[in-house]
Amino acid sequence: MNLRDTLRGLLVKVYARRVEGHLDHAQVPKHIGVIMDGNRRWAKAAGSTTAQGHRAGADKIEEFLGWCTETDVKVVTLWLFSTDNFGRPQEELVPLFGIIEDVVRSLAADGRWRVHHVGTLDQLPGQLQTALKESEESTAHVDGILVNVAIGYGGRQEIADAVRSMLLDARDKGTSMEELAESVDVDMIGRHLYTGDQPDPDLVIRTSGEQRLSGFMLWQTAHSEYYFCDVFWPAFRKVDFLRALRDYAVRHRRYGG
Repeated sequence: MNLRDTLRGLLVKVYARRVEGHLDHAQVPKHIGVIMDGNRRWAKAAGSTTAQGHRAGADKIEEFLGWCTETDVKVVTLWLFSTDNFGRPQEELVPLFGIIEDVVRSLAADGRWRVHHVGTLDQLPGQLQTALKESEESTAHVDGILVNVAIGYGGRQEIADAVRSMLLDARDKGTSMEELAESVDVDMIGRHLYTGDQPDPDLVIRTSGEQRLSGFMLWQTAHSEYYFCDVFWPAFRKVDFLRALRDYAVRHRRYGG
């Protein structure tokens, strides 16, 4: 690292401390959703392989959760793998699933966070399914940030699964279709979502400069605030995170009012 890069790094750290010093913890979002985008483009720009890009993105996760712990965030939803990603080439998917499994087990082993899977298990490799189940069980008692790992996740699929769950629940209770139709409301559907017992995201952060949700938590983000950051996920810094929190703190959430 040359002198210019060293000075730039020091200035960023000083600026981050300044932003953090002015942060009002009462205005910190309690639930943050993160669309961790840009691993492959980061790898290409760095002259690395796609797998190395995914690994670099994975390495950023625990650092990010550490920042969340420092700022009183209660729930974090990390979108690691979407239902659309199943269409990627096998030569990318095989190492990617291995990296994701390592992430899940590492989060559970850390002991600071409660791991919860959101998404469908059916199409995931058996070893990853096992890792998700074991991580949920082993961290169920942890009194730390609830970390939703969105793997095999799609917003439309979640709503379809919620409706299916609602119908099956009605059948098991002996509720007729007419009775169900009369009782359906948004709260009932919400209870059958993957995050049915959780608060909706206050803030959604997307890295890499893309400004779209791509199906992320379509139901839950109806009133969420969004922060789009130009940096790729592996290059996401604490100062970028603090800027997102500062931006969120000055917004006035009207909830349609």
